[in-house]
Amino acid sequence: MRYLFASFGLISIGLALIGVILPLVPTVPFLLLAAFFFARSSTRLHHWLMSHQTFGPMIEDWQDHGAIRPSAKKAATLSVAAVFAISLALQLPVHVLGIQAVTLGCVMIFIWTRPNG
Repeated sequence: MRYLFASFGLISIGLALIGVILPLVPTVPFLLLAAFFFARSSTRLHHWLMSHQTFGPMIEDWQDHGAIRPSAKKAATLSVAAVFAISLALQLPVHVLGIQAVTLGCVMIFIWTRPNG
């Protein structure tokens, strides 16, 4: 079971790294998932992730306080705005834009109502 959890943790890290590059793929949720899997499979990998200079503090903020740092909130907002602007520029159908607006709006409400890290 440890190898399975370690594999899921590594896959989660890979998806998080993709999220750093692609605007609509979330980064932190995949890092939280990786921390969960590593905590159950490898103390070495878990320690590496939690002590990582960039990722560790974000994970600790969420685990300890359910908090998201203001810089991450701003980056998420810019990404969401960019994606919606691209959808408008591509002239997607109105119903698609409506679904996207509601979904992205709910995501933004969730993000901005979390405490600051």
